Amino acid sequence: MLLGGALAALFVLLGAAVAGHPLPIDLAVAGALQGWWRGTTGVVTTVISDTFGIVLPTVFAVALPVAAVLCWHRGLRRELNVLLRALPVLLLCRLTSVVGKPLFERSRPREYAQFSYPSGHVVAAASMGLAAVLLCVWLAPRLTRWAIVTFASITVLVAVSRLVLGVHWLTDTVGAVLGVLGVGLAGAAVVRLLPRPVLAATLPA
Repeated sequence: MLLGGALAALFVLLGAAVAGHPLPIDLAVAGALQGWWRGTTGVVTTVISDTFGIVLPTVFAVALPVAAVLCWHRGLRRELNVLLRALPVLLLCRLTSVVGKPLFERSRPREYAQFSYPSGHVVAAASMGLAAVLLCVWLAPRLTRWAIVTFASITVLVAVSRLVLGVHWLTDTVGAVLGVLGVGLAGAAVVRLLPRPVLAATLPA
């Protein structure tokens, strides 16, 4: 809970710091990648960005309640319990972008719809990753490390794609991860998905 609160506070502080003007590192990265979004590079990067930042997180978000219904139908109480606890955590994480964009009203590096901070694509990818890791912790502990590496890589890939497309500043992507981890860890503590179990079977029904 404390770690989540600290990360959420950093998310807010960073947003307040960059709302008025980009940091030097933002300008440096944007300058280095200026114009990369044009042509074939832009087309390929857009596909990557939308696949891992929109399509996959959407499929994951739909799959969780479907899985919960299947667990309820089959009488898998423990699995249903975990899924029902993970769902609100995922929802809270996704709200980071919905709340943050109008709160900070940050302009994009180039003309583009909506505000910039935090990156919605990165929020979606990071939210999916955090929820997936929590599910692995309780339901498939042996896959936890694999999930961390896989979804961290996806989040970084999405962040880089948004920078290459020139629609986000570097701090938009950093803020997205801070916000998701902050809200997600605090939310997971509230619904008792954290700290991780000594034995997963100890989860209350």
